[in-house]
Amino acid sequence: MGDLKNSPIRIKSFEFAVKIVEFARILKENKEFELAKQLIRSGTSIGANVREAQRGVSTKDFKNKFGIALKEADETAYWLDLIEATCREVPDNLKEKCDELIRILVSIIKNS
Repeated sequence: MGDLKNSPIRIKSFEFAVKIVEFARILKENKEFELAKQLIRSGTSIGANVREAQRGVSTKDFKNKFGIALKEADETAYWLDLIEATCREVPDNLKEKCDELIRILVSIIKNS
């Protein structure tokens, strides 16, 4: 389990959440309130669950929190795809960062 305070996944998931909030502001400016709300919920939940994993009391708890973070990352990828298909272009780097988080989370879960 270890200390995740300065771990790449903790840093990357927080930076991703910041980018999600910034993109959601653009969606709100364009009256896409529901999509913005869904995106913020799933996109910021990734980092919240990664942070909670640090407090895991067991390996099972640790893996469970990372599993939830992975589900949230998958959901975020879905919302980004839906936004792109229905209303506006999504910055490429946002989709790439989401895919990177998914790959890292899968690796952490497999190796825990």
